[in-house]
Amino acid sequence: MGAPPIAEPAGARPLPEDEFQRWYGGWAPLDPTSIVAFMDGFDRPWWIIGGWSIEAFTGMPRPHEDMDISILSSDAEAFRLFLGERWTPWNVDESWFRPFDARFDEIRPDSQIWVRRDAQSPWVLDVPITPDTDGRWTNKRHRPHTEDLDAVTWVAPDGLRYARPEVSLMFKAAQVREKDRRDAETTLPLLDAAARRWLRETVAQFSPDHPWVTSL
Repeated sequence: MGAPPIAEPAGARPLPEDEFQRWYGGWAPLDPTSIVAFMDGFDRPWWIIGGWSIEAFTGMPRPHEDMDISILSSDAEAFRLFLGERWTPWNVDESWFRPFDARFDEIRPDSQIWVRRDAQSPWVLDVPITPDTDGRWTNKRHRPHTEDLDAVTWVAPDGLRYARPEVSLMFKAAQVREKDRRDAETTLPLLDAAARRWLRETVAQFSPDHPWVTSL
C-alpha cells in the first residue's frame, strides 16, 4: 500500500515510501466498515471524501491508500476533544507537521489532521478540513462559493454520508495523479445533467481554461 502524500515545504522532493515510513510511520487505515465505530459519539457533521466517495457512487471497487473524512473547520477543536487520550492527532499543513493538542490548537481551516493511537502505532485516518462560513460548506478552491452541507453530500445505502461525486471530482480536477484520471474516466459518464452542470460551473470559477468547462 502506498503512503498518502504529506504536505512538504515548498521545493522539497517527494519522499520514497521507505523514507516516508522512516520519518512519519506507516498506515493501517480505517474503511467504511470501521469508521462508524471510530466516529461514534462525535456529534458534529462528518462525511467520507476522496476515493471511497467515488467507489460508493460508482459501485466499482478501486484501490485505497487511506481513509479520508472531512469535518467543518469550526468543529476541529470539538474533534480534538472527542479523540481525547485515546488517539493522537497531528496537524499536517503546507510547511509543518506537528501535534494537534493544547500546545498547538490553532490550525488553518483548510489544513489536515492525521490520527494514530500513539507514536508506535500506524496512522488510521486522514481528515482534510473543510472551511466553513457560518456553518456552510465553503469551497477551499474558491472561497466565495458556499453551500448547505446537504447540497454537496449524500447518504449512501450503507447509511454513511459521502461527498457527492461531482464534488469529489472537483477536487481531483487537476488530474495530476493517475488515480484521479481513472476516477474521472469512471465517474463522469455516470453523472446526471445537474451534477455535470455543477462540476462545469464550479471548476470554471477557479480554472476557466479547464477542459471540463467546455466538454461538460
